[in-house]
Amino acid sequence: MKLNTKIIHAGVDPDPSTGAIMTPIFQTSTYVQTGPNEHKGYDYSRAGNPTRTALETAFAALENAKHGLAFSSGVAATDAVIRLLKPGDEVIAANDMYGGTYRLFSKLWADFGIKFIYIDTTKTEHISAAITGQTKMIWLETPTNPLMNITDIEATAAIAKKAKALLVVDNTFASPYLQNPLDLGADIVMHSATKYLGGHSDVIMGALMMNDDSLREKLFFIQKSSGAVPGPMDCFLVLRGVKTLHIRMQRHCENGRKVAEFLAGHPKVKKVYWCGFENSNGYAVARKQMRDFGGMMSFELADESVDAAIKVLKGTRIIALAESLGGVESLINHPATMTHASVPREERIKNGLSDSLIRLSIGIEDADDLIDDLKLAIG
Repeated sequence: MKLNTKIIHAGVDPDPSTGAIMTPIFQTSTYVQTGPNEHKGYDYSRAGNPTRTALETAFAALENAKHGLAFSSGVAATDAVIRLLKPGDEVIAANDMYGGTYRLFSKLWADFGIKFIYIDTTKTEHISAAITGQTKMIWLETPTNPLMNITDIEATAAIAKKAKALLVVDNTFASPYLQNPLDLGADIVMHSATKYLGGHSDVIMGALMMNDDSLREKLFFIQKSSGAVPGPMDCFLVLRGVKTLHIRMQRHCENGRKVAEFLAGHPKVKKVYWCGFENSNGYAVARKQMRDFGGMMSFELADESVDAAIKVLKGTRIIALAESLGGVESLINHPATMTHASVPREERIKNGLSDSLIRLSIGIEDADDLIDDLKLAIG
């Protein structure tokens, strides 16, 4: 089955009792049993719910995985993965990553004896050099949030396999439509399904996909025991969103290219971070492992002052100033004070994330309207 067809039909079968083509919302907490522990596959909705099962089946299909698991948020999914570790274990992670992931690692899990080593993962020799006998996991984002850095997943998978470490890839920015890390050797793929998978800025959810049966059982046990599960209405919303992933991503990519090229040619723009430029550092790797380059980008103005950036952030009329990304509407964001505020300023600056950096999530509106909006805001 080709990708566009799979996206529409994965995990979804007509309801056997009614013939409903859409998976029903099973809004129930518990299930009647015919005898003690004698049931029809469900006993309590924290452990399993038919609407969630359909979504988890769809999640697996999207990433060419054997198993999928749904969580109450992307951070909850990330948290579940870290629970596979024990005190003394080490995690190699990108020094340019989502601020919420950095906060979870450095402010919470580091207190439990897990060591996080932040490096530039775009250079795989740095990853090899950081490996120790305690390395149990490598955590990648590619493209990264917000500097759009690219890491070679296949090369990193070879390093992880040699070190007997798990390779986990946050695939949120690319979505399964543009990139499939499991096919390149990753062990676990994580998504904030809030973003492109849901696609409509109306639900919070996370997803994990994997092939290994034992990993699935461990992560399912964590999911069930910790209880960070989505409700059936949220699962229904993401199932609905997934059905249009392919056509949304096509427009995100088309619009993203037009906006990135406009920004690159603007005299008041100093630099544009977008992995689809042939002269970008990660272009060759991105072209190898991605089908297209997406609608996420960041840019810096020639006037590097924070005041100039704030003027632009407040100046758009169609592009909304808001957290998050991946919805049908375009969003503009100031990482230093919004998505990455939890990262210490000295760390941000050292890693290239300036106080004046502006991030864009390009939606599926008419690209000319978005460009006109930015023209007005930039001046």
